[in-house]
Amino acid sequence: MTYEAEAKLFVDGAWQGVEGREARPVMNPATGAVLGEVPLATPADLDRALAASARGFVRWRDTDPGERARVLRAAAALMRNRADAIATTLTREQGKPIGEARGEVEASAQLLDFYAGEATRIEGRVLMRPTGARSIVIRQPVGPVASFTPWNFPVYLMIKKLAPALAAGCSVIAKPPEETPGCTTAAMACLIDAGVPADVAQLVFGDPDMVSRHLLGSPVIRAISFTGSVPVGRHLMKLAADGLKRVTMELGGHAPVLVFDDCDLERTLDLVVPQKFRNAGQVCVSPTRFYVQAGIYDRFVAGFADRTRAIRIGDGLDPATAMGPLAHQRRPAAVGALVEDAVLRGAVLAAGGQRSGDGYFYQPTVLAGVPADAEVMRQEPFGPVALIRPFADEAEAIAEANRLPYGLASFLFTENGRRANRVADAIEAGMVGVNGFAISNADSPFGGVKDSGFGSEGGREGLDPFLFVKAIHQA
Repeated sequence: MTYEAEAKLFVDGAWQGVEGREARPVMNPATGAVLGEVPLATPADLDRALAASARGFVRWRDTDPGERARVLRAAAALMRNRADAIATTLTREQGKPIGEARGEVEASAQLLDFYAGEATRIEGRVLMRPTGARSIVIRQPVGPVASFTPWNFPVYLMIKKLAPALAAGCSVIAKPPEETPGCTTAAMACLIDAGVPADVAQLVFGDPDMVSRHLLGSPVIRAISFTGSVPVGRHLMKLAADGLKRVTMELGGHAPVLVFDDCDLERTLDLVVPQKFRNAGQVCVSPTRFYVQAGIYDRFVAGFADRTRAIRIGDGLDPATAMGPLAHQRRPAAVGALVEDAVLRGAVLAAGGQRSGDGYFYQPTVLAGVPADAEVMRQEPFGPVALIRPFADEAEAIAEANRLPYGLASFLFTENGRRANRVADAIEAGMVGVNGFAISNADSPFGGVKDSGFGSEGGREGLDPFLFVKAIHQA
């Protein structure tokens, strides 16, 4: 199948291409070459998707939970069978190394498997009443859902919303990013081919503002799930307010990493450097602000810089590549401007700091002694930039970690168990990793606080946005 045939809308049971619609080019960020086109949904397409979603909800809501579970498991199996093709398309469109792309597809299949199990465990309770009376509490699907997801993990983040929504009994309209339409089309095909009814799941691409206003302006949509930037999240919340629609927001982060002088330094460096440059730093929970206790600060900076200079960058389809390009043509210049500002304000460039190659590449970069007033210490770089500053004691480290309005993920490295408990409790974040980075698993909640949003995805909590509580009292 050609690339162009893979990038399609799925509306009311039909795969639809660019014919009769505006289209947008899809670029390979490793080369700057045009891969193909993505069709942009028209208002009429969106109306058909809304009408289908309204019909599909009635059907899917009343479908036996065991059947919903069977379909999700079948979709997981198809995703694994098609993993190489999906991952290759993902790398061509987004740039990440092929090994990371395969890992993303497998993690998506794990989400489908997990929520297949949760579909049959949606429970309620019976309240004690006098003999002959009953009060029961049940949870029911909220209604048709609109999901909006970004390009950094296009398959995983779309499935992270669709899997629990479908498990709960909701119909869904997915609006993934126009930058990565081929891999998300392939992921939706796994659901449809597995048996999700044609009017239950819809896939649309299009002008983001037009699509969001059209979908959120419809009374059909009862819940919105969004992953993306803080400004766009605020905009969608305002649109949702008019219809009093339920909203889940997973927004930006600027993750601090507190490195105490009793950590296993070499092991810590071996962990943090690959994690920092995973997906070229285009990760909402990417470790970015490294606060290092003064006693090991110089050794940490030197070890971090040495490991960073050894990272091989290149086309993600090359198995030897450890870091691919940034996903957008505009991103290298934006990252470069943040690095330049930090250096002008006194930061020391310990590694990288330049554009590289013909595509959208930017070298893995380490900045030491970054002043707190540097723009990059306030604005999430969303790129391959590590920021390192020393701290004196635990209180200072916690204050620095909590200084920004973001609260998505934080990390700390220490061999002192009591300190780990104290610091993890004190950090203002929805997730804390202690001596590791495994914070996003199918069975655990994922979400933030403060400007990083609200609501959880993953785990049992991931079902909550798609269910409402009903109390039934019988005398």
